[in-house]
Amino acid sequence: MNPTVTLSIAGSDPSGGAGIQADLKTFAALGVYGTAALAGLTVQNTQGVLDARPVEPEFVRAQVTAVLDDLPVAATKLGMLSNAAVASAVADLLEERREDFGVVVLDPVMVATSGDRLLDDDATSVVRGRLMRLADIITPNVPEAAVLLGGAPATDEKGIIAQARGLVAAGARAALVKGGHLTDTTLTDAFAHGDQIAILTGPRIATRNTHGTGCTLSSAIAAFAALRGDTTASGVSLEAVEQARDYLMRALESGSSWQLSRTPGSGHGPVDHAVDQREG
Repeated sequence: MNPTVTLSIAGSDPSGGAGIQADLKTFAALGVYGTAALAGLTVQNTQGVLDARPVEPEFVRAQVTAVLDDLPVAATKLGMLSNAAVASAVADLLEERREDFGVVVLDPVMVATSGDRLLDDDATSVVRGRLMRLADIITPNVPEAAVLLGGAPATDEKGIIAQARGLVAAGARAALVKGGHLTDTTLTDAFAHGDQIAILTGPRIATRNTHGTGCTLSSAIAAFAALRGDTTASGVSLEAVEQARDYLMRALESGSSWQLSRTPGSGHGPVDHAVDQREG
């Protein structure tokens, strides 16, 4: 029996909490075979992003092609794509070989948990104008959804519902708008697919260790969609999204008291991607 194959096209995080490193940890934890193509390099840790450099677009394309030519990818997660040239190269390849990518989960990484900007305006235009329409689901947080829609950030549940519906109206097949930036005691996300809307809630976990939560959630959605047999024909199921949220909540809770940094009172630590192995 062969394992289910998933692919991440994203940037790196040498501290291991976000980016490709978080994606591969999530894939392994959830039982899929993870592959990865680096689209950008960062110098970062739990305290913030110190530097970031893109990978040559043709080299990104060559990495992805090497995977697609050899392995049957069931789902792909798109993360930090660095600049317009890299984002365009990925969009070109998606248009040429859409079925080879399986279900596509687009995490429009624009700003790190620390507040550092990770995507320039030109690249944002490619995400909005091309990649959003090629993906099966887009998973922005409130500020990212506001950028994509050209409006003000949502401040409540009604606002994130409007953002999710707005992204679908703008061309997204489905949208999960994450309400982590809201201040309610309950964590609320809005999932829109066609005319349907689902409100997903859960407890808000009090912790500084939220580095890489967006990367972890989007790669978990890709993993569960692949394991459930979601396809480009069916799109990403609500059940895959719910399973991914549940995994992230458990990872957040398990890692909530970690103090990995030499200065744990500042910055943002990672979640516990191996929560299920520790609990087992």
